[in-house]
Amino acid sequence: MAGSTERQWRMESTRAAEAGVSSDGKLVVFVAYIRGRAVECSITRSALEQHFWTPLGANDARLLKAFADGYNRIAAAAERKILRTPDEPIKLNESDFAH
Repeated sequence: MAGSTERQWRMESTRAAEAGVSSDGKLVVFVAYIRGRAVECSITRSALEQHFWTPLGANDARLLKAFADGYNRIAAAAERKILRTPDEPIKLNESDFAH
């Protein structure tokens, strides 16, 4: 479990500094540390609206709050996606959270 705790800490420690909203406002972009490497990732606004209680048309601050509040789930989805398809960057959308 030590590796899991270390990975979570590393991902937690970088998220606030490295997350931002894309210039068109359609993505939150961030870096996740997965299996010892930095992976460029993003999540769509629509995924945040549909699965993370972000109001439609939310401003950047609200998008980043929803991202921060849901980060553990978002990071887990990013890790699953990189393990399935090692292509980078990782772009998470609604289907990555529909179970």
